[in-house]
Amino acid sequence: MKNNLFDQAYAIMKASFPESERRTYDGQKALLSDPHYRLEAETDSNDRLISFIAAWEFPSLRFVEHLAVDPDIRGGGIGGKMMRAYMGECSTPVVLEVEPPDTQIAIRRVSFYKRLGFHLNPFDYRQPPLQQGHSDLPLKLMSYPSPLKEFEFVRYREILYNLVYKVKPLKKGE
Repeated sequence: MKNNLFDQAYAIMKASFPESERRTYDGQKALLSDPHYRLEAETDSNDRLISFIAAWEFPSLRFVEHLAVDPDIRGGGIGGKMMRAYMGECSTPVVLEVEPPDTQIAIRRVSFYKRLGFHLNPFDYRQPPLQQGHSDLPLKLMSYPSPLKEFEFVRYREILYNLVYKVKPLKKGE
């Protein structure tokens, strides 16, 4: 990805996610060299980035870390279209993290993904910090095309903790 497009993607990321849900500029840019990480962007006719998906692709699952649309043009279906195209090319389950649906914005986000065919899983999950000085975030995992069984959740959480967040997985009951 060209530097200019990465800079535009990071600007949209900053406008779309709180600091605790994104890496630093340098940390995010460093991911571009990881063979499992993919940043797919959509541009308009003027080559201005309008949306992106940042995902991790492993043999047993795909993890969508970020999906974002330029705040100036949200609500027009671009994010859903991009996500459906991504899901359509997947032969493995797709998982993503969301805030528990206890605020209006979180409820809307969960509903958006449910309309795309994702399932909200009941298991407790904590996202390790993406930046120094931040705490774990209590989140939920959503999955496509089906809900996760507990053993799948545990396996996928281990993959995310080991390969995405580079932390030691939790033991049962933690």
